[in-house]
Amino acid sequence: MATTNFAYQYKMASILVKLIVINVAVFLVVSLGSFFFNISPQYLSRWFVLSDDFDTLLFRPWTLFTYGFLHFGFFHLLFNMLWLYWFGQFVLNLFNGKRLLTVYLLGALFGGLLFVLAYNLFPVFAESRGYLIGASGAVTAIMIFIATYTPNTEVRIFTFTIKLWHIAIFLFLFDLVRIPTSGNAGGLMAHVGGALFGFIYATQLAKGNDIGIWFENFLDWIANLFTPRKKKPFKKVHRTTQPFPKRSKPKEGKSENQKKVDGILDKIGKSGYESLTKEEKDFLFKAGKED
Repeated sequence: MATTNFAYQYKMASILVKLIVINVAVFLVVSLGSFFFNISPQYLSRWFVLSDDFDTLLFRPWTLFTYGFLHFGFFHLLFNMLWLYWFGQFVLNLFNGKRLLTVYLLGALFGGLLFVLAYNLFPVFAESRGYLIGASGAVTAIMIFIATYTPNTEVRIFTFTIKLWHIAIFLFLFDLVRIPTSGNAGGLMAHVGGALFGFIYATQLAKGNDIGIWFENFLDWIANLFTPRKKKPFKKVHRTTQPFPKRSKPKEGKSENQKKVDGILDKIGKSGYESLTKEEKDFLFKAGKED
């Protein structure tokens, strides 16, 4: 009963809540597998983390999205989900859940792409190898997206009232200055990639150009693949080989008979019925029966 109730609540929840639930569920699966079965998180999720190696990415392209749902540390998950919930609500106040999901997934995609490119093109990363996990790039995309689209929205933090763009620019610059000295330069590059996407998406949307509509249509196509189609009730149609009934042929000689009947009636009017011959009486009798 409890499981059914939870499934119903999840089905009725917003996409924001569903994203958080998925992230938490993946974290619990990885953590419990490590705790009970002594399996390292890296081994358990090796098919879903994003590698900095182009060859690995070529054979695991889905990792450009799946890494955005993986967290190995509790506080890493906690702060990402808090930021996601806080900024995600601002997005849902103006847009539908599909738009939020699009920014999240494409933010993870572009954050992951910048991570891979940076580790393969910039000499400073030549000696560093690794993989990328976490929703930070996707969350940063959501944060910059809404702060760019509605920069003057005010929020109250303790006793201070500040605008969304103040928070967004502070966090973005904080990531930038930490890249040279941080031991998590790859993760910070994902933040930058997500931020750039969120900024471009919001500025284009404000101009009337929805650069994410193709991805929303793609999500609809994926959803339709798993949606059972309703079968139409079977209707049996009976067809006749003769669509129209045959018309009865008019009686031959009807006008001639009528003339003869009229002549007999005239004779009766002039001379009476007794003046008719036996043949005329028989003909009149037969004509009356046919009518």
